[in-house]
Amino acid sequence: MIRRWHVLAAATLVVAAVALFVVGRSTAAEPVDVTTTGTRYAATILIADPAPGRVTVEIKVSKGDADTVAVSAVMAEMGHSTPEISATEREPGRFVAVGELFPMSGVWELAIRLDGPAGEEQLAVKTLITR
Repeated sequence: MIRRWHVLAAATLVVAAVALFVVGRSTAAEPVDVTTTGTRYAATILIADPAPGRVTVEIKVSKGDADTVAVSAVMAEMGHSTPEISATEREPGRFVAVGELFPMSGVWELAIRLDGPAGEEQLAVKTLITR
């Protein structure tokens, strides 16, 4: 009888550990890594930890010579938008913006405004923020 109890307890612990692993993985936000192309510019947007609150957005410009880059976000379904955040050029073609873009979880459209010798263009990508 005691052995049965030990087997049942061990099986319960294994099931609980697997459940925690699966739930933990499903609630962890996957990094955003998206490339978008317009007529003047192409850019890859990287967000290592996409979550509500303060985030770091890296923008790598692969087409066009952008002098300035800024990002903002809109959640049209809820009527939310965030102020534009200017990105700092860390090296040629690589910009980083830090600020609060996503006040809540949900589907957001990230707008990237690029300006340079070719003119101004706004690129947009949708992303899911889950935490």
